[in-house]
Amino acid sequence: MKSLMVVMMIASIVPTPSVLSVAATNDSSSENAIMEPAYGQVLASWKKSVKDAELYTNEMMPSSFEKATLTGDTHGYAEREVATLAGGDSVTIDVTVPEDGLYTIGFDYYKLNDGLINPELSIAVAGKFPFYESRRIIAPTIWKNKTAKFETNKYGNELIPEQVAVAKWQTGMAEDPNYLEGEPLRYFLKKGRNELTLTNTAGAMLLGNVRVESPIQTPDYADYREQHKDAESPRELLTYEAEKPKTKNNSYTRPVAKKDISVEPYDTKRLLLNTLGGDSWQSSGQSVTYSVKVPESGRYQLSFKVLQEDKPNSPVFRTVKVDGAVPFAELAHYRFDPVAKWENQTLSGKDGKPFEVYLEAGKHDLTLVADASPVAPIILDLKAMMLEVGDLGLSVKKLTGNQPDAARDWKLEEYLPNVTKQFDGWIATLKADQKALAEVYGESAKRSTEGVSLALIMDKLKKLKAEPDKIPTRLSELSEGSSSVTQALGDLQSTLEKQPLLMDRFYVHDGKADLPNARASFLKKFGSKSKEFFASFTQDTYSTTDVDADTIEVWVSRSQQYVELMQNMADSTFTKKTGKKVKFSVMPNEQKLILANSGNQQPDVALGVSVGTPYELAIRGAATDLTQFTDFKEVIRNFSPGAFMPMMVDNKVYALPETQDFYVQFYRKDILNKLKIPVPDTWNDVTGILPELQRNGLSYFVPLSGSAGSKPFMFTAPFIYQFGGDLYAKDGMSAAIDSEESVAGLKFMTDLYSLYSVPLQVPNFYHSFRYGTLPVGISNFETYVKLMSAAPEIANSWDIAVHPGVPQQDGSVSRWATGSGQSAMIFDKSKKQDESWELLKWWMSTKTQSDFATNLQTIYGPEYMWNTANLEAFKELPWPEKHKEVILEQWKYLKEVPKTPGSYMLEREISNVWTDTVFYGANIRAAVDSSSIIVDREIRRKMEEFGYMKDGKVVKPYIVPQMETVEDWMKTDEKK
Repeated sequence: MKSLMVVMMIASIVPTPSVLSVAATNDSSSENAIMEPAYGQVLASWKKSVKDAELYTNEMMPSSFEKATLTGDTHGYAEREVATLAGGDSVTIDVTVPEDGLYTIGFDYYKLNDGLINPELSIAVAGKFPFYESRRIIAPTIWKNKTAKFETNKYGNELIPEQVAVAKWQTGMAEDPNYLEGEPLRYFLKKGRNELTLTNTAGAMLLGNVRVESPIQTPDYADYREQHKDAESPRELLTYEAEKPKTKNNSYTRPVAKKDISVEPYDTKRLLLNTLGGDSWQSSGQSVTYSVKVPESGRYQLSFKVLQEDKPNSPVFRTVKVDGAVPFAELAHYRFDPVAKWENQTLSGKDGKPFEVYLEAGKHDLTLVADASPVAPIILDLKAMMLEVGDLGLSVKKLTGNQPDAARDWKLEEYLPNVTKQFDGWIATLKADQKALAEVYGESAKRSTEGVSLALIMDKLKKLKAEPDKIPTRLSELSEGSSSVTQALGDLQSTLEKQPLLMDRFYVHDGKADLPNARASFLKKFGSKSKEFFASFTQDTYSTTDVDADTIEVWVSRSQQYVELMQNMADSTFTKKTGKKVKFSVMPNEQKLILANSGNQQPDVALGVSVGTPYELAIRGAATDLTQFTDFKEVIRNFSPGAFMPMMVDNKVYALPETQDFYVQFYRKDILNKLKIPVPDTWNDVTGILPELQRNGLSYFVPLSGSAGSKPFMFTAPFIYQFGGDLYAKDGMSAAIDSEESVAGLKFMTDLYSLYSVPLQVPNFYHSFRYGTLPVGISNFETYVKLMSAAPEIANSWDIAVHPGVPQQDGSVSRWATGSGQSAMIFDKSKKQDESWELLKWWMSTKTQSDFATNLQTIYGPEYMWNTANLEAFKELPWPEKHKEVILEQWKYLKEVPKTPGSYMLEREISNVWTDTVFYGANIRAAVDSSSIIVDREIRRKMEEFGYMKDGKVVKPYIVPQMETVEDWMKTDEKK
């Protein structure tokens, strides 16, 4: 009877998982579906009753569009008028087709908006999206190098050229935003009149003719060869360098300097940009186009000198196009075999015979498109499985609670009777995926990274299935933590999606041509390495070495890409204007700063330093007080007052904020709208929507859940600040977490878990948000970058809002949150104090920060977002305007935690309060009182160490940094 009651209870509290992701549902007609089904599922359903349309093309001119804003400024388009699509504009198009069938949709477009954001639109049929992917159709921007010749820096190394957008009309197709389908999307249109609605969702564009046509039927190679059987094969060997493409459909597929004598060109001392791609050419859909010119019409072979060392034993795929079209089917999703050394690979069939491509005499465009579509079915399986594993973990936690009793025998199958069948289903799916991988990868499948990962996941599932009753105590292996099945599935998806290929050059040639060896001989390699070794003793690049007396030395805690760009900008602007030379060096780690200062080998300036380091150096007399400079108060007006808190000692400032984090709410518009759940504005709103979220198997993410061990200030302090509390007493000699306001904040922080049951641990909020299991929550810049650059399928389905807060009596909402980033400081021992300050002002100026951010993303890609702390520069970043408005609003409530002697103990004890209360049910007041005693004792000990106390008495006042002090500094004379 007891077991029956428990089963009934579980049935009532564990909801049937809703359809949360486009990859998670197998029932496209489910009334519970929160989002439209995935394209693959819809297409499979359509193909049961309809087929591709045949021999049909219908081209609609802008003058026939309904509800269109037309303009005569056509930028050279053939029609007299074109439609403007910007700011959510829509056009409606009526198209009449002769039969029920599947059709593709193409369109001509001209990009209007500046910057890196591509124009995007959605396509609805009869007012509805037929599948989820139709919400986001990308109109790619075409890019090219600004100059054909590579410029060099002061070390003689070639520089990645500036990228410029090609301002011309382009032809686009409605394609999957993930580019995992490998061909244009098909739309089912009924015989007769159909209504299409194209709506702008990002950027701005001019829309020309729209085409509805039957899908292109590409011939196979046998038919293609038969068409050109009479053509000759001219004797030619034409060589093209891969690092100099004609155009690209993104700005960041870039040339790479490879120090290898097997690569052309090569230099012993200098870094030459001599290859293209690698990890900058790995996302499905990234294309590179070359201009080739053949002297005679005829059949030619294509060979590519390539290297693929990023994914051992894994082939990668490219779709090869000639003049914008795939010549024959075998060149769609062509496999480049895995090679750890340079190799010439000639495009060939499965029988090993080279393909011959017919080219008319003259110029042609040869395009290679990164293509992950061959492994797309496996990726979709893994996405669905990841959600199902997460659902099982949630069901188990609702049964056992946050802290299951390891000594209890749970008899899990009595409460979740299908658990064993679920494991059987997952294992069977993975076995099928292993077979599919073998078909796609060939002989290397088992040895590939992906093949090994599949085997390891299966092994984990088998072990868990063997002892289902132990799953409650082994959730870290199933759905939580970095070693769980869920994490492994997510990592494997990312690996499968990546298609990196490094290319040195390619050849257009006849079948008898003798291609140059792809690898240099042993003697050449030995000789080149010997020369490189001896040259290394005289080379002066970005390492931390001695500099000339008249050069400002700057150490940067960032990778070489950043430092190289900073050096180039300083040489061309700061040095050119002031005459002061600067040398930027890569700093391996911040510990070197403390050691270098002890040995009098410190730099003049350090950049990219964590915000706590200037305090540690300043309290020991090693950092320069920036308030001594006459224009200090003018310089800091472009920053958030709260960002200076951890960089202050006794009302003196020892660093400038360089970058700044932000904590905002991320929410899935599609899911919340479907469930009619509002975006919360206060914590009361959050607790109000939790029951509805949880009823649908969803929840709300709090950053504390992403920290498995100790809970740092950045996650705990906002609760104290928002409830009106503080961390330190006014004199800094004790903690203030035992005040009524602070205890109220800490109590709510723990109640979120013990009372409102938000997830105790979330290994990866980005994954959970992307796949819809946590459709709303608080996160930071790192999540923002991932969503902007690595989640294209939900690009128009999420947004951000300010941090939830606590309502105040005056009607405002207290939203205080932290925002630790990096800082920029000057060393006290530097003999170039004024010069260093001038450099710091130049670096943190609005123009320099804005230019650096734009160049960084243009050259290295969307994931290289720069979150500058300069608020005016931030306004100019190439980010969506609405997002910048939200972040700037949240930064009005930025309040970093001040550093004091002993603050580390306060951070630890607040974490202990959370642990004692949530895990062990301790009374919050008792836990706080106990921790306050420990913290106060440590603060007094550290105050004595630094001379603020002696024998338990204050001998020198300690000034706790206050935002009001900085705000007063920032006021202009008119405001005072």
